[in-house]
Formats: sequence, structure tokens, C-alpha cells
Amino acid sequence: MSPLFQTKDLSVRLDGQIVLAHVALSIEPGEIVTIVGPNGSGKSTLLRTIIGAISPESGTLNVRPGLKIGYVPQKLHIDPTLPVTVRRFLSLPVKVASDEADRVLALAGADGLSGKQMSDLSGGQLQRVLLARALLGKPELLILDEATQGLDQRGSAAFYQLIADIRDDVGCAVLMVSHELHVVMASSDRVVCLNGHICCEGHPAHVASAPEYRALFGTGTGGALALYRHEHDHNHDHPNETAE
Repeated sequence: MSPLFQTKDLSVRLDGQIVLAHVALSIEPGEIVTIVGPNGSGKSTLLRTIIGAISPESGTLNVRPGLKIGYVPQKLHIDPTLPVTVRRFLSLPVKVASDEADRVLALAGADGLSGKQMSDLSGGQLQRVLLARALLGKPELLILDEATQGLDQRGSAAFYQLIADIRDDVGCAVLMVSHELHVVMASSDRVVCLNGHICCEGHPAHVASAPEYRALFGTGTGGALALYRHEHDHNHDHPNETAE
């Protein structure tokens, strides 16, 4: 089966500066891939290039024809003076049927929020509503850009577990950016460490112990590896339990 998208020798220049250089990346159907890297490493630029918002300077980006992509942005500013309910938000700019709105809200763990004002949502509730919106149209690839920004570690872990559950239920692939390797390890099939170029990639445990990763994030990654092993062993011992 062919990848959903594939980049080869991809380079991107913004404001006269090379932000990404010679990036080779692909994602297979149903795969969860997490991109980690320090601030300014080009993570969001890579996502925006993949969805077509930025044009590469050189290299190639091949996207499967007709690929349906759902996108969860890093943040969304809601004008508190503008009365917009969650249900109305899901129908902007195209009206969404009630059963479809209920379906995606349930998938995203946002049941019961339909009548709430967007400006009244907590950080965790807002992220789940943005996730529900991204699930409209049944995407084959779900892209999330630092979707847990502002959430505490417990909230982030619960959100990433939700993403893994959605992948299992819907069958979509997931490409997400995070700075929290210790949180996303248990739900990722593959991790890509980016710092203007791909420093290393592979199984989460491999990346956590890689010299290139430790050079960027320090030697305090042993906790990430320990947490991954704990979650991995726990899930095998208790396969029907999920994080709250």
C-alpha cells in the first residue's frame, strides 16, 4: 500500500532563511507518527507545507490524490464578545447535519458540549471541539499541531490516548507535533526528531535513547523511556484499560 504522502529532499525557506533542509518523510495508512523538536525547529512549518499552506523551495511533496486531511491547529482565538455555540462552530462555513455533529463530538469525547458557548470552554474542552471539527468528513490523515498546548501532563496524556483510540476506531493515520515525548511515547508508532532537518527517527524508545535526541533535550530522557516502558507493560497486562 502506498504512503498517504511522501517528501523527498524537501527544503523550505521563510523570510530568507532555510527553515527545513532535505527532509524525507512519509506516513502509512493507520500509522501514528509524532514529530518532536525544540522551538524553532520547523515542526509547524513542516505540517503547513504538507497541507499546502507553504510552498517548498526545493524537493518534492507527493500527496495521495483525493487524500482527506483533518487539521487541528495549535491554538484558536475566540472573540468572547461573539456568541457562537459549539454546534454553530461545527457548521462554519458549511452546515453540518445534526447526526454528523453528534458523531464527531462523541468521537472526540465532547458529548454534551453542543449548546455551550465556544468562549466558555476550558482548554481541554476547546481542544476536543477542534478535534471534532477535524473529524468532519472522515479524514484519512489527522494532523495535529501542538494540540495539547496549555494542558497539564494528565490532560495531555488523556488527549493523546483519545487520539490513539480514534485511530483504532476510525482507521485514520495521525501526524502530530509535540514537545512532550514522555507523554506521547505510548501512543506513537514512530517518532521523528526534527531540528531544521531530521536528526533521528524510529520507534519511540529508540529515539528517546538516541544521542541526537539527548543532544537537543538533555540527558533527562530516562524518565521518558521509563514511562514508556511502564505504559507499555501496563497496557499489555491490562489491555482493556485506557487512560482517563
